[in-house]
Amino acid sequence: MRIAIFTEVFLPKIDGITNRLSHTVRCLVEQDHEVLIFAPAHAIAEHCGARVVRVPGIPFPAYPELRVSAPDPRIAWELSRFDPDVVHAVGPVCLGLWGLAAAAAQGRPSVASYHTDLPRYAPLHGLGWAQGAIWPLVRAVHGRATINLAPSTATRRELEAHGIEDVGIWRGAVDTDLFHPGRRSIDMRVELSGGCPDGPVLLYVGRVSPEKNLRLLGDALDAVPGTRLAIVGDGPARPALERSFAHQPVTFLGFLRGEELARAYASADVFVMPSTTETLGFAVLEAMSSGCPVVAARAGGIPDLVENSQTGMLFDPETPEQAFEQIQELIERPCVARFYARQGRKAAEGSSWASETERLVDAYRRALAVHQPYGALGRVGRLGQTLLG
Repeated sequence: MRIAIFTEVFLPKIDGITNRLSHTVRCLVEQDHEVLIFAPAHAIAEHCGARVVRVPGIPFPAYPELRVSAPDPRIAWELSRFDPDVVHAVGPVCLGLWGLAAAAAQGRPSVASYHTDLPRYAPLHGLGWAQGAIWPLVRAVHGRATINLAPSTATRRELEAHGIEDVGIWRGAVDTDLFHPGRRSIDMRVELSGGCPDGPVLLYVGRVSPEKNLRLLGDALDAVPGTRLAIVGDGPARPALERSFAHQPVTFLGFLRGEELARAYASADVFVMPSTTETLGFAVLEAMSSGCPVVAARAGGIPDLVENSQTGMLFDPETPEQAFEQIQELIERPCVARFYARQGRKAAEGSSWASETERLVDAYRRALAVHQPYGALGRVGRLGQTLLG
């Protein structure tokens, strides 16, 4: 197939969406599909042989990492020249909206996938005044797509509850060769613990921002004496958290990539995900694959990844004391920690980027079939439909 992908963020930025897209584009190319990517101006020029059309934009004041782009004539021109079978808008907000509009204008089937919990993010980024308008806007954007995708059953239910129809599931996956228990490293453990590797080390990996509920991690340190915390990632809340955690045993490591990140997961004792706004939670899946037992909030898409008391431990976000008790149990009972480490790894092994990408291509084919009754005839069918009115 020929696939045009529109995304609001792309490499070299590091986040869940770019992680998903980098693996997906690689797999699409390996499966002999042709891919063209539309991304903001600061993106890389190509990825795994797929060309990137970089569209200018300005930073959105409340969320500077998101670029606001005006309708650019090059979008329609490049799209027409590439002549895709399907257009995929990933987390459409602005650039993705122009992609969906161009697809509709050119009579092409489209897929929109939802990845960011925008309604819950808004108040945390000074946009509480606009919260009431967000779902109608999300519904209007996703209503342009032939079909929609969500990363978890919880997110699908929420989208459907707000009037968005025909929502399928596009889960994430994990590189189980990279994120492996065998990457445990005493040197990395020294780094994570700030030079004190003998005590229990808690780990958080992800964006350091208000919506991630990271102050719970400081409370966990107080509730479970002797533990140390490593925070991998960066974001707008880091300066405030560094001040807040100044007198606690916390190490901020910034962004880690590749094998270095894999060693971090494998070298910690407990991975803690306090966020209640995860539409999926890639870091949770990477921790499970790395054999690091997980304590996470029972919210968003995380229950799709973690089966409580089987592959990890889930706590009620309204009762954070549960998280402290779970962390304490994993530290005091190594046999329990080893059980969750083994079960989490086993669960992660059932998910691969190749298989998830094949499911995505099935969704593309379904969009093509739904879009017009001559799906098997490809572009000839689209032309015939146009000529027939």
